[in-house]
Amino acid sequence: VRDLRRLIAGTSHKPIDDIKLIFRGNVLRDNANGDDLSVQFHNGETIIVATKPKPPLKLIQDNFDDDDSEDVKFRLPESTSRWKRRLFSILHDKFKLPDVLLMAIFSIKLKIWLITVGWLILAPIAHKLDVGPLYILGTGFVIIFYNLGHRQPGDISAYSIFNEDFRELPGTLNADRLDRDIRNGQF
Repeated sequence: VRDLRRLIAGTSHKPIDDIKLIFRGNVLRDNANGDDLSVQFHNGETIIVATKPKPPLKLIQDNFDDDDSEDVKFRLPESTSRWKRRLFSILHDKFKLPDVLLMAIFSIKLKIWLITVGWLILAPIAHKLDVGPLYILGTGFVIIFYNLGHRQPGDISAYSIFNEDFRELPGTLNADRLDRDIRNGQF
């Protein structure tokens, strides 16, 4: 494998460390446990040569300070309040929370955090009063009704029973209309 990589590096004028060989979906290694590895090729088999791309221009590298070891890097917007910046620095620097978790924490509104903390505080109280299941079911109903939305005046619902005079949306297909069309000979 090492000899094949050297041959490819020589013909492509690339450093040998920048070349990876892929065979049957696996990256080929030069050695395993100190022993050189070899691969037997059969007629019609293909090997993929992957090369490390050239680094960006120096100008771009100066403006781009991303670490290769981190997949996602979270930064607060410039307009973020002072207390959020302070909380971010504590969570990031002192507690060393990963950026993905910080992103999840700071993407949720303060109102939702307060409701969640309040719910978690009230949950043990509901459990001690033996109304835990009712507490959870009630929470589910509140979430459902809170997310139902509101129609503007003049909007009609997709469900005709909620509309004035049970008016249907244009193009709605129902059994009464099919029966009426068949009886009138429109099919």
